[in-house]
Amino acid sequence: MKPIIGVIPLWDDEKESIWMLPGYMDVLENNNAIPIIFPLSTDKDNLDRCFDMVDGILFTGGHDINPKLYNQEKEEVCGVQCDKRDEMESYLFKKAIKNDKPILGICRGIQLFNALLGGTLYQDLPTQYSSKIKHTMIKPYNRGVHSVEILKNTPLYNVIGVDKLSINSYHHQAIKDLAPNLVANAISEDGLIEAVSMPNMKFVMAVQWHPEFLWKDSKENNLIIDEFIKCATK
Repeated sequence: MKPIIGVIPLWDDEKESIWMLPGYMDVLENNNAIPIIFPLSTDKDNLDRCFDMVDGILFTGGHDINPKLYNQEKEEVCGVQCDKRDEMESYLFKKAIKNDKPILGICRGIQLFNALLGGTLYQDLPTQYSSKIKHTMIKPYNRGVHSVEILKNTPLYNVIGVDKLSINSYHHQAIKDLAPNLVANAISEDGLIEAVSMPNMKFVMAVQWHPEFLWKDSKENNLIIDEFIKCATK
């Protein structure tokens, strides 16, 4: 049986509409899963029904995390939040951890995982973190713009089997203080944590880059998705 993967919807503030990048759906379907887009909802009964019908959840990119989630005040450099999405994802994340349901975070996803587990974020890298790397690349996104070191003896290393990986980069926030329950799996050239996992769970992993743009030309990025789906199948 193909596993069903719930995909967190994206929200367009200007159009006031739910939307989705096809890459998220395509990479899941290509790796033998059935992706479904969740409603953008804070109704716990509805979220419980959605949670029960899926075998794993993909936490997608998108808005900035509300600093309230990591006990900080919003600074002027912080971007736009989607409080409804924060509330929805917080509920689903905590439920997934409690039930040991496989989850994968991408971009905003790694920031969300870290915030909810007690870590903090840089609200704006260009003004709060000195680096020669520009983390907000321009299109096309299916190419590497800097590399990350994959730390040995981590789940990510065990999955992709390489010491270094060239990645795309499109984010202005990132992990500042790592949450106590997370382990760093990849470090960028400028020292930022770019991938994390949670020990002793079936599959809890998150990356700062965007595999949904890279998987067609990158075996390693496709392997991340493949492992997520395999764990959701068991």
